[in-house]
Amino acid sequence: MNIELSQVEARIIGCLIEKEVTTPDHYPLTLNSLTNACNQKSNREPVMSLSEAEVQDAVDALVKRRLVSDESQFNSRVSKFQHRFCNTEFGDLKLTVQEKGIVCCLLLRGAQTPGEIRTRTNRLCQFSDVKEVESLLDKMAAHDSSGSLVVKLEREPGKRESRYMHLFCGEVDPALAASSTAASTMSASAGFDAIQSDRVTELEQELAQLREEFSQFKQWVNEQLAD
Repeated sequence: MNIELSQVEARIIGCLIEKEVTTPDHYPLTLNSLTNACNQKSNREPVMSLSEAEVQDAVDALVKRRLVSDESQFNSRVSKFQHRFCNTEFGDLKLTVQEKGIVCCLLLRGAQTPGEIRTRTNRLCQFSDVKEVESLLDKMAAHDSSGSLVVKLEREPGKRESRYMHLFCGEVDPALAASSTAASTMSASAGFDAIQSDRVTELEQELAQLREEFSQFKQWVNEQLAD
């Protein structure tokens, strides 16, 4: 695997991939929106509490590696960032929509079972059933062009499914039986609750973004009147 990320960098890339699909009207993301997305309490494992300075430092490192780009317009007072993690002219990592959805989910929530991934990627991509997810995960574990993208972990005692983990933060011990990223299998009702919770959080972020843009507009108007 040519790409190796820190935990914060992985969270940033995961958030940018997610918001590119789920909130395209507000993508690329400002530093404030990206920080809120990184610290989101739903659909994140573990939950982080990063400062804007910490996110900015990680973004700067990703920009230098051409994994993120600053898409600010000329004379813009606010920087806006988008990922260049995959499917770009700068790198060899080319992912399908389904592969991209899986990678995003693993970057945001760590090791998960195929069933959990299918439930949690429903706004990013579509799978016909859990077997399709598992088949694609096995293919990604034996990825040819740029090395394995995921690894299958040994099944935990009492669990029916094995979990899979991404390899973008370095090698993972396949014998790992328990970690801070482990989560129980979601029921249909729990999955629905999680989706609703994610949507509420995204609406809150959209409102914060609109307030930020309105504040910038008011400042511009005041400057024009002052001139």
